[in-house]
Amino acid sequence: MYNYLPVIKGIHPGLIIERELKLRKMQKSILAKAIEEHPQTIGSITKAQRNLNTELALKIENFLQLEEGILMVLQIWYDIERVKKKQYNCFPDLSKIRSALFWDTNLKSINWEKQKKAVITRVFERGNENEKNEIIRLYGQQTIREVLAFHGK
Repeated sequence: MYNYLPVIKGIHPGLIIERELKLRKMQKSILAKAIEEHPQTIGSITKAQRNLNTELALKIENFLQLEEGILMVLQIWYDIERVKKKQYNCFPDLSKIRSALFWDTNLKSINWEKQKKAVITRVFERGNENEKNEIIRLYGQQTIREVLAFHGK
């Protein structure tokens, strides 16, 4: 499962548990009963409404035969993403980006996190140096490199 970590990094571990249960055609109630946990707790976790603690993560990993610690790693990455979104400005300085660059949409309606691949691609294809620098500040060099490498730029 560690081969998939870059892909699932930042995803709530409950969503991974939900996927595993679906793949195994197993109901949440069976998991809850097997690990002696309340079904409501499992339901809340799989809906990403509740975080995992270490003890519960180990029980689930053991029952589903997942690699030990994987769910807590996911929980930590999920928590890091949440904190980063709160602490850091997740929006670019719009005074540094020409509205003509995004002629087909309203700049204020862009979801800068979910649409980052499209934003990065467009800015690095058509943007000026100031716009590119603002996008680098927003997403970081590593993310920019990954997106541009993926698109063969």
